[in-house]
This record gives sequence, structure tokens and C-alpha cells, in this order.
Amino acid sequence: MSFLSLLDFAAVLVFALTGALVASRAQLDLIGFGFFAGLTGLGGGTVRDILLDRTPIWIVDPTYLAIAGVAAVLVFFTAHLLESRYNAILWLDALALPVAVAAGAGVSHELGQPWAIVLVMGVATGCAGGLMRDVVANEVPLVLKKGELYVTCAFVGSSAILLTPWIGVLAAGAACAVLTFALRAGSLVWGWSLPVYKPRPPRR
Repeated sequence: MSFLSLLDFAAVLVFALTGALVASRAQLDLIGFGFFAGLTGLGGGTVRDILLDRTPIWIVDPTYLAIAGVAAVLVFFTAHLLESRYNAILWLDALALPVAVAAGAGVSHELGQPWAIVLVMGVATGCAGGLMRDVVANEVPLVLKKGELYVTCAFVGSSAILLTPWIGVLAAGAACAVLTFALRAGSLVWGWSLPVYKPRPPRR
């Protein structure tokens, strides 16, 4: 099993846990948990693979579906033990984001895509699943939360994959994940953010 495949497995697992936690907040049944876990865990990788003209990973290897299913069952029976499921979603999402970004950017780089596509695929893989989860759950997507870094973290982290020819895929993947997580954690803990647009009255 390759390093990038391991990243995909890890990203599916952790993102699936966040999807199942969202299902628990909506008080859904076990099938609903499975749906949200699969949508969140597999959504980003599916978007990446379709855009790169590849067969989606969970069709090539149904083990990914099984991982999402296990995550759904686990959360269904344990979510009530968490003091704050929303905080758990935030931090699990923050852990899943860097892994998914590294997987998406790494796969596209391995396929010989131009640097711009590598960056876009890193962002898409990291953000698409969570975006689908929040939209279907009728919540404000984390990727669009005002005053928080999210897509920016994925974009900056993806750029580290471009160092692969000089430092190797393992080191570049690690740098990508660390950089993405550091920015996202800083946003959650210290409120790091980018300036937001503020409307001004029109000139007379």
C-alpha cells in the first residue's frame, strides 16, 4: 500500500467521523449516520478523482466504504459520551483537512499535473466533503465561516507538495499536513483570519 493510499484511508476515516457526528446532532437513524459518514468521508476524494478522470477510490477499493460504515456505527453508539459534539466536529475536521489536502495534492502531483492543478486538487479534496456535509445538514459550511481560515489553510498547505522533487514525497506530504493543520488550529484557537470585505457607501 502506497503512502498516498494511507493518506486517503486516514482522511476518509476522520472526515466520516465528522459526518456521523453531524448526523447525531440531527438525531438521525443509523442509515442517516451512514449516509453522512459516506458523503463527508468520500466526497472530497470523489470530486478529485472525477476531475482528474480517474475511477473514484471507493469504486476501485470498496474498503473505503467499509471504513465510512465503521465510523458511522462507532459514532452512533458513542456520540452521547461527548461533552460537546460541535467542538469534536471542529477538531476532527481540523485533523482530517491536512490529511485530505496532502492526499489530493500528492495524487495530482504524482500524475504529473501542472502546479496550479496540484493546488486546486489539494483544496478540492480537503474541502469538498465537509462542504457537502454542511450543505445537506442545512448548516453554514465551515469553509465559509466568517473570520476563520479554512480554504486558505488547504491552499497554503497544498503548495508544500510542490517541494516533492527536492525533499521527497514523504517529507513534502508531512510538510503539507503540518502547515495546513497549524493554520487551521491557529484559526480555531487564536482567531487567525484574513481581512473581510466591508461595504462602503458609494461615491457621489
